[in-house]
Amino acid sequence: MTGTAALVGGVVPASAVVEIDINQGNVQPLPIAIPNFISSNGLGAQITQVISADLQRSTLFAPIDQAAFIQKITDPNAVPRFEDWKAINAQALVTGSVSPTADGRLQAEFRLWDVYAGEQMAGQQFVTTPENWRRLAHIIADAIYQRLTGEKGYFDTRIVFVDESGPKTKRIKRLAIMDQDGANVKYLTKGDSLVLTPRFSPNSQEITYMSYGVADPRVYLLNLENGQREILGNFPGMTFAPRFSPDGSKVVMSLQQDGNANLYVMDLRSRATTRLTSTAAIDTSPSYSPDGSQITFESDRGGQSQIYVMPAGGGDAKRISFGDGRYSTPVWSPRGDYIAFTKQAGGQFQIGVMKPDGTGERILSSSFHNEGPTWAPNGRVLMFFRDTGGPNGGPQLWSVDITGRGEQRVPTPGFASDPAWSPLLD
Repeated sequence: MTGTAALVGGVVPASAVVEIDINQGNVQPLPIAIPNFISSNGLGAQITQVISADLQRSTLFAPIDQAAFIQKITDPNAVPRFEDWKAINAQALVTGSVSPTADGRLQAEFRLWDVYAGEQMAGQQFVTTPENWRRLAHIIADAIYQRLTGEKGYFDTRIVFVDESGPKTKRIKRLAIMDQDGANVKYLTKGDSLVLTPRFSPNSQEITYMSYGVADPRVYLLNLENGQREILGNFPGMTFAPRFSPDGSKVVMSLQQDGNANLYVMDLRSRATTRLTSTAAIDTSPSYSPDGSQITFESDRGGQSQIYVMPAGGGDAKRISFGDGRYSTPVWSPRGDYIAFTKQAGGQFQIGVMKPDGTGERILSSSFHNEGPTWAPNGRVLMFFRDTGGPNGGPQLWSVDITGRGEQRVPTPGFASDPAWSPLLD
């Protein structure tokens, strides 16, 4: 998005009454009123719908039915009649407008009001191209989320995943990308070869993934801006789960040789590969800590698959999972406070989190087959895939927040697996 953002004049930082304490164990959704943005072509209603859906899906907000509104907003810059919004229990109110500019672009502005304090909390103006209207709505939803929770939002993001279609015995798997709410699906590969484990680079401009064609499995690097694809390297044996370092300068992965799988890191500039582990076991699914100093991974070196943490340059690995069952696919939270994992126990596949020292394990979701968690960039929500099983079943994308609340399906055109969440877009 090439638009600009600026404060609408006269905004005073508010000592607001309305806010959401998201660190409470049981957060009550905040009632918020979002009248349709003023526009001459219906786009205002569409933008409002996307903002409202984003906030509602976070489970931290409860948008009020527009049929309950008493005041009709005709001037989004005028001070609202706060008594009318108190009467329907709105604690926050969003007013806005969208209109074309003389050069064919789109200008939108919004104001966030604290209804009970009777004051403006935030106001911003954006200019962008008309085709970016959904991103504009996500950016406004992020601004509202951040002002009312104190944390960055996660709505202006994308998901890369494996789209699956066709009969269960002959599935076509294509790499696909979409907005975090399931809109704007685009296919990145044709389905003529198996694709696995797509992962975003830290700047969201590149994806690394595995592809199994007629030749040996290879690690690819795909540039999302120009569509160019390059082979990251030809490695002997099988390769698994490539993932970028936080600074984007390296890719860590698992390579299998002589029946064992060990961790290796490749410097993307020099293409030099360094071995990180050396065991007669299967070490795989590496994921960096946000500061790049440590790596978590899964290993069966203790007899069954468990989660370990070691320095990013290799060295002593410390086991951190000790519960019943098998642990796999560990992923470090962008905030650094948790490691998400898949756990197989009691005939169920579970998605859970634990602290990097292994304490505080918490199961967030359990079903016939859950797998492959990925973090929203603010570390507040996880997405994963769930296979329903059965002859006509298949994988679907689901999300849940770190308290285990708000589990919901993420819409996709067909079956979908192995999601990876992008950082916030620039």
